[in-house]
Amino acid sequence: MSSNLPAFKELIAQAKHSAIHLEMRDMYTPQGALFVDWQAGKPIEYDRHLDWVELVQETVGRGVDWRRLRIVSEPVTDFIRYEWETTTIVNVPAGEKVRWLPRRQVSDLLLPGNDFWVFDGRLVRFTHFAGDGSWGPHELTEDPALAKMCTDAFNAVWERGIDHADYEPVRSPAEEKS
Repeated sequence: MSSNLPAFKELIAQAKHSAIHLEMRDMYTPQGALFVDWQAGKPIEYDRHLDWVELVQETVGRGVDWRRLRIVSEPVTDFIRYEWETTTIVNVPAGEKVRWLPRRQVSDLLLPGNDFWVFDGRLVRFTHFAGDGSWGPHELTEDPALAKMCTDAFNAVWERGIDHADYEPVRSPAEEKS
């Protein structure tokens, strides 16, 4: 595994067929400006995500299958509710295929311990996070066995995943009453 990593934009630019992403945390970047604004009641604005939208559209336009699956605890955290809303406004309209899977439905699956991307079934980029959800280092590997393991794990959860259009985040009973 390498610590001298190309930027994500370089990795996605090199993808020819597929880019799959598995997310397994209930909190990411808790101090991120967009999340903080959302918590303060500001709406999610498509325009604030234009760099991402353009990247996805260009990549999908080249014929790359871009898929993301999020394994989530239920009831969901505020951060997952924010991600769900962002996915509705930004990710799906940009061209990502997104599915959700409640954590209780993956107990019988073997999954890597970290979030990851797999590019073209051969290159894996692991993302490490601190306990509070802040960014940690990334790792990159072209180990064929590890790439296959991650791809197989992703495909197993993808088969069970609920398409974004059909998934409704489960709220806590207290939130349901308000």
